[in-house]
Amino acid sequence: MKKKTSIIILTYNNLSLTIDCIESIRKYTDPNTYEIVVVDNNSQDETPNWLRSQNDLIVIFNQENVGFPKGCNIGIEAASKENDILLLNNDTIVTTNWLSNLQKCLYSDSKVGAVGATSNHGANLQACDFTYENFEEMQEKAKDNNISDPSRWEEKNCLIGYCMLIKREVIDLLDGLDEGYTPGYIEDNDLSLRILQLGYKLYVCHDAFIHHYLGTAFRKDEQKFNQLILRNRTYFESKWKFNVFTFDHNKNLSFFLGINPQNVLDYNCEIGASLLRIRYLFPNARVVGVENDFNKRVISSIVGEVFPGLKEVSKNSFDTIFIGNVLEEVDNPLCLIHELKEYLKSGGYIIGEFHNINTVENICLLLENKWYYRNFQKQNYFTKNDIIKMFLDEGYVRGYFYAFPKEMTVEEQKIFESLPKICEDSKNDYYSFRFQKK
Repeated sequence: MKKKTSIIILTYNNLSLTIDCIESIRKYTDPNTYEIVVVDNNSQDETPNWLRSQNDLIVIFNQENVGFPKGCNIGIEAASKENDILLLNNDTIVTTNWLSNLQKCLYSDSKVGAVGATSNHGANLQACDFTYENFEEMQEKAKDNNISDPSRWEEKNCLIGYCMLIKREVIDLLDGLDEGYTPGYIEDNDLSLRILQLGYKLYVCHDAFIHHYLGTAFRKDEQKFNQLILRNRTYFESKWKFNVFTFDHNKNLSFFLGINPQNVLDYNCEIGASLLRIRYLFPNARVVGVENDFNKRVISSIVGEVFPGLKEVSKNSFDTIFIGNVLEEVDNPLCLIHELKEYLKSGGYIIGEFHNINTVENICLLLENKWYYRNFQKQNYFTKNDIIKMFLDEGYVRGYFYAFPKEMTVEEQKIFESLPKICEDSKNDYYSFRFQKK
């Protein structure tokens, strides 16, 4: 049975954003399904006065800015104890059916613990597939988008906290948001993992869209923001024993198009982001992972079938092996390519990606004697020709590449034009590739 929802909103100045957010909730949400709990973090503009004038809000006024995690915890504590909890940024605008569609997914299975909406930003692959010029057009497109469709519910290992609906039973098992991330950022990654550890699933609902202005308060002081991010990344890694960039390990899936895989091996699947993405795109395929790092495998094993090494999976059993950028990270890329070939069926594909070392940016650094190997994070670096030679030498055929161009600076463009022997490949920042086993 669906519960009512307590919508927790934190405010710190930016009154106009808060008004737009709350007015959109009032307009596009059934009034019998929610309550709004606002926690004001000692705003210095007219926000407190406006909040006091609203008679349909539960408002807590903090005497100091306690940050996002603690502010959310205060809001959760003030909410009705039987309600589900929805964390919503005040720089958002909601749309038709947004909450009801989230609720349908949340209550579709007893193991669904939390769900999130899509937005106009691409973090965690939670972006919508449409654009708009103004809010009127946005609401019209959102209305067409927000038609409940279970086939558009994608299982994830993380939900971004700008809009996150959490079941009451899950909230009661959690000890709130981790205030070690105060004043904010990365606490939603941490919260997601803790929900997974409880045995619940996470979904992003592509049939529920909201507009998000994207972190206006935190990002005003760029230097302070960067220091905060670095500190919270360090705190996260000390707690989970892997870095937060692992959540971005979705890998590029462009070369899956048109091959209709049935048995997929996600090699080096880390904490399962790419594994879940492949499973969403190809629901009829069997997708298994290999991850040798114990701490990462603890998480990916929650969301999928994951093994510590290749010895645990059968040879000649996969029509597709997905390796992401693992060739940049292993001691001997040629040995890995050779070994993986044994696990591919005849005619099967190996799909991966790599950062192009032969970029105009790196050429400029070399010409200026400013290129230092230690400044780069990869163990191995490749050009397109390197990749072609390695795979052809190992007997693979039919190599295809998809290029991702890099926007050049004015100075880089000048150098590119002044050196006619620089190949067109130097415009590309990285590549996806696909090779086939004979």
